[in-house]
Amino acid sequence: MGAWYWIGVAAGLGAAAGVLLTGALRVALVGIAVLAAVAGAALGYGIDAWQSGGWGDIVAGVVGGALGSVGAFQVVRGALRRGGTRGGTAVIVAGAALAAGGLAWVPALGYLEAIALPVLAARLRRRAPETYAGLRTLAKD
Repeated sequence: MGAWYWIGVAAGLGAAAGVLLTGALRVALVGIAVLAAVAGAALGYGIDAWQSGGWGDIVAGVVGGALGSVGAFQVVRGALRRGGTRGGTAVIVAGAALAAGGLAWVPALGYLEAIALPVLAARLRRRAPETYAGLRTLAKD
């Protein structure tokens, strides 16, 4: 396989690490994104040491980790806001991260994972109801 394949694997594994860290830690979005970027850099460095991909592996791991954490943060926050338990949400998100890590090894899917997670978060954010929408309906008497 060419370097493009290993760069995609690094991006997908970085995104999976971002999803996993988002589900496991209770930190602000910026803190999780930084931790996920560091984890993605470590994964990219490991792939770079194992296969040739150059600095692209490390950059793709960093970007994938940050984007993966941003995408998963919206889902985790919504689940917790709607009454999900912290432990149950973490287990479900860990399963999703494991699936994302497995899909990262399919050619070109690692790139798509890193792009699709923030797009999903933006879509969920637009569709989220307003916080106090129910109070306005009561005031129409």
